[in-house]
Amino acid sequence: MSDGISPYAGPGGALSIAANRISYSFDLHGPSVAVDTACSSSLVAIHLACQSLRTGESDTAVAGGVNLILSPEPTVAFSQAGMMSPDGRCKTFDAEANGYARSEGCGIVVLRKLSSALKDGDRVIAVIHGSAVNQDGHSNGLTAPNPSAQRDVMLRALNNANVRPFDIGYIEAHGTGTALGDVIEMDSIVQVLGHKITEKGKCFVGSVKTNIGHLEAAAGIAGVIKVALMFENSMIPPHINLKELNPNST
Repeated sequence: MSDGISPYAGPGGALSIAANRISYSFDLHGPSVAVDTACSSSLVAIHLACQSLRTGESDTAVAGGVNLILSPEPTVAFSQAGMMSPDGRCKTFDAEANGYARSEGCGIVVLRKLSSALKDGDRVIAVIHGSAVNQDGHSNGLTAPNPSAQRDVMLRALNNANVRPFDIGYIEAHGTGTALGDVIEMDSIVQVLGHKITEKGKCFVGSVKTNIGHLEAAAGIAGVIKVALMFENSMIPPHINLKELNPNST
């Protein structure tokens, strides 16, 4: 029973240790927090990091997420729940969307107040104007999010950023590739932004999951890095696996 147990086994299995080992390795002294909010974990980490920067608690923040597939049990459970795509493809917003494909990866961003970054001559790729976090409350399940909660968090993020709906030109959606979840998300986007889009431009929607799969705890940071690279390269990467729009979408 004691085989494999060492003084490192207990602490090494705690979620808090990953963040704190980074702080130890780089001699960081600010808040060191491990966030577990499922697929939104890395986005909530960025939200908390921005709050820490705005209050002056931190001068520089490192935020991100990592996902590793180390055992088959979660995949089996997700398959039994009908979440996994049998063909291993995320077909976000497509009529043939049938679930998502799990993937591994890690993403990290370094955040600073814009004034501090410009003063120190840092390379600035993108600016976060605002963010918001909420929870569904009552819903029909993990794959059937609450539409009103989705609309509310988008509106509060826009208000926090002091950005008008018709100023938005691109949305990086969660877009897992589930037949019901995609429809709810797209309908929420259309209700918040659709009637605000004028003849001056269009609002594009995409999901990095069609390109690299669903990174679960690191899914959000993958989307953030994708959008930052879009700014840097002035190009929207292809949204693949889309042949026909889901007819149930608005």
